[in-house]
Amino acid sequence: MEEQLASVIGGIVGGLLLLLLLIGVSCCLWRRLCATFAYEELPETLDSATTTASSRQGDRFCQYTRTPPSRPPSVPFVVPPSHQGWMPLHSGDWALAPQHPYLAPEHLPYASSANNPAGTYVVGTINPELYNSPEDRSKTHLPDGCLGRLWFSVEYQETERLLVGLIKAQQLQAPSETCSPLVKLHLLPDERRFLQSKTKCKTCNPQFDEHFIFQVSSKSVTQRVLKFSVYHVDRQKKHQLLGQVLFPLKNETLARDCHRIIWRDLEAETLEPPSEFGDLQFCLCYNDYLSRLTVVVLWAKGLQLQEDRSVASVFVKVSLMNHNKFVKCKRTTAVLGSINPVYNETFSFKANINELDTASLSLMVLQSTEGDKSHPLGRVVVDPYMYARGRELEHWDEMLRKPKELVKCWHALCCPSEP
Repeated sequence: MEEQLASVIGGIVGGLLLLLLLIGVSCCLWRRLCATFAYEELPETLDSATTTASSRQGDRFCQYTRTPPSRPPSVPFVVPPSHQGWMPLHSGDWALAPQHPYLAPEHLPYASSANNPAGTYVVGTINPELYNSPEDRSKTHLPDGCLGRLWFSVEYQETERLLVGLIKAQQLQAPSETCSPLVKLHLLPDERRFLQSKTKCKTCNPQFDEHFIFQVSSKSVTQRVLKFSVYHVDRQKKHQLLGQVLFPLKNETLARDCHRIIWRDLEAETLEPPSEFGDLQFCLCYNDYLSRLTVVVLWAKGLQLQEDRSVASVFVKVSLMNHNKFVKCKRTTAVLGSINPVYNETFSFKANINELDTASLSLMVLQSTEGDKSHPLGRVVVDPYMYARGRELEHWDEMLRKPKELVKCWHALCCPSEP
């Protein structure tokens, strides 16, 4: 019994000794591992002799930049080349000397001569100049022959109020050396009532920042068109039209993103009187790479409506023909109660380049009547040679001469029964 007890006690003592041995070996290994990765704290100041010598030469800033702080050879740590511009501050922190040759020290944050004589940039601060994006010049570059550009915003509220924000205009073409512009706002088809902005004196780039309110029902707001007329006011207080902008109020404009800023180029007012059946303005464009013929129906004027204007709606039907055979037909939305309807709608047709010699476009202006019927008001046909003459033929030829470019033109409507 005594022998068994002695063997148990011996085993316990031996286990304890072995455990202590393992703990000692582990401590030694941990100290060696810590010594391997340990390094000394960077010195807070440079050598006084070096600083004195550099100050005598008047090049202390270059000395800090080119000469990294001295480090004892016992520290297993090498400063990377990209970080050898670090230098000590008086507060014990570390800063990076400016490396950009074009940034002056006074342009860096917290780099005053009193607190920071070296003109350094403290790590952790924000330089606002780095976050200033360059100005977007895509909306300020005007094409040749442009009469100016107008910025505005549109918002329709549930209280049946249309809010129009007149922001600014740029590069107005003044008739004289000085320009004093103002803007009149119409909500077509009502041309008798208008709202007017303040006159900005002696500037071709006026900043308006004005807001206007039109009371209009939700049923008719999408049938309305905003008209901006920009005038120059001379010394005799006479108004001279510089240009105008027509902006149709569509569902997609009023539904979402109501606060976005919109800009449009000014267009000259047509002084020619309307023809017997009215006139239609549209654009043509042909993309030979995509084999696509594009038609943009802009607006019509001087239409001869057959019924009461308040209940008459007018639309345009665009048809693509080939050898007098119908290919495809598309139509615009109907505009209610206007003899000068504005559409601004785009249609595309697939047409190979070898089919253009025998193709033709027919644009028919129709008025909706009772029983889903329609009454034709006028027609325009453009093609190479079959039916087109004069301006219609010139419009088609110019489209072919200028591929991938919208060519805009006014056309007089002829009698629908004529070819």
